[in-house]
Amino acid sequence: MPTPSMEDYIEQIYNLIETKGYARVSDIAEALTVHPSSVTKMVQKLDKDEYLNYEKYRGFILTAKGKKVGERLVFRHELLEEFLDIIGVDNQNIYDDVEGIEHHLSWNSIDRIGDLVQYFKTDQMRVEDLRQIQKEK
Repeated sequence: MPTPSMEDYIEQIYNLIETKGYARVSDIAEALTVHPSSVTKMVQKLDKDEYLNYEKYRGFILTAKGKKVGERLVFRHELLEEFLDIIGVDNQNIYDDVEGIEHHLSWNSIDRIGDLVQYFKTDQMRVEDLRQIQKEK
């Protein structure tokens, strides 16, 4: 199991590769607001734990294991953003709130939140009813 810090790196690497086709140390450092040397150390650790293959001065790619974890982490992040949006959290707070809670929920909790999101998505009236309750408060 990756640590929360490792998860942040895997998620960022996965997102960069999906959007740009590659992930560089400098891109990761900028996205996570850390020093490039910290990224290099973490990339080496992720290589050792078989989440990616790293060759010094050549770059790295996610392994099948790293890609699977990356997909799951992006799913978790997007699901939590969708959940917070459904329950009426202000848009300007959603990203920071997700960053604050995503590592503190079990996968069982994530799955139950996914069930709740599906419940709301299958009938728009449920979302509208929730909005009405929020207006009345």
